[in-house]
Amino acid sequence: MERVTTSSQQSPGSGISAALAWANRIGARIPLVNAPMGGVAGGRLAAAVTAAGGLGMIGMGSAGSVRALEQELPHLRGVTGPFGIGLVDWVVAGQPGLLEAAIEARPALISVSFGDDLGWAARVADAGIVPATQVYSGPDARRAQDAGIGVLVARGVQGGGHGAVNAPLLPLLDEVLAVASVPVLAAGGIGAPRELAVVLRAGASGGWLGTCLAACSESLLPEAGRRALLAASGADTVLTRAYDVGMELPWPTRFPARVLRTGFTDRWTGREDELAADSAARHALTAALDANDPAVTPIDAGEGVGLVTVVEPVAHVLGRLWSGVVDPGAG
Repeated sequence: MERVTTSSQQSPGSGISAALAWANRIGARIPLVNAPMGGVAGGRLAAAVTAAGGLGMIGMGSAGSVRALEQELPHLRGVTGPFGIGLVDWVVAGQPGLLEAAIEARPALISVSFGDDLGWAARVADAGIVPATQVYSGPDARRAQDAGIGVLVARGVQGGGHGAVNAPLLPLLDEVLAVASVPVLAAGGIGAPRELAVVLRAGASGGWLGTCLAACSESLLPEAGRRALLAASGADTVLTRAYDVGMELPWPTRFPARVLRTGFTDRWTGREDELAADSAARHALTAALDANDPAVTPIDAGEGVGLVTVVEPVAHVLGRLWSGVVDPGAG
């Protein structure tokens, strides 16, 4: 598998140097982390990110369980480098043993997001693992640090999947960095070298990458999902709670999902209360999802989805991003 290389000659900027220093502390060679996207970031994708020099994350998502985690972990055997595990707060609460299983896997980092109780952080830190969580404001960052969180993920509203309806990435990053005393990773809409370079110059310790890796050959995304991503532009995404309500998933109201627009989102976004009361519509959605109907299946995608134009290995994407940052004049 192709590996990304770095050298002191390639990284003259202080932002790049600081980001590389953080990557080295956590055991990686480049400061790139894949977002733990449920249904996308399985063990193969995590292993590919780690093999390319970054920090590969296994994502449990809404369907997370001890069994699901145990099925993905073997893909990392024999891969040299660190990996992480990403969990959802309300899933951890409903799956006894999931956090313990994640800790027992001995990752370098465990992220738990989308909840208010940060008591888990001490258990993770006590095991010698770095705890991380997504934050959406300066006050979020302060509270997370006070709870012992070791890495903050500043997630802008452009990002795909679930997140708060907050500021775009750059204003949010400035707000979080103003109060942060721990490393901050930037998330939301990073899909090209120039965007990664901007957040590193601003002070981010690395990039937390989602949509730009979702169509990679190592992801768990079905072929129809890959085709949908390749055909989409940023204008084809929408923030909605319709799928969560339709699938009766207990996502907190403050965390809608940015997904590719479908007929289902067109009909029900903004009408979630009606959907919650319409059992026939919910049953119809379940039947369509069980049939893998590509016209209905939700596909998480950020506003940078238009940059995803081909299915390729993770190493190619990371190599292009990082080489474009350390040597922007190349080619």
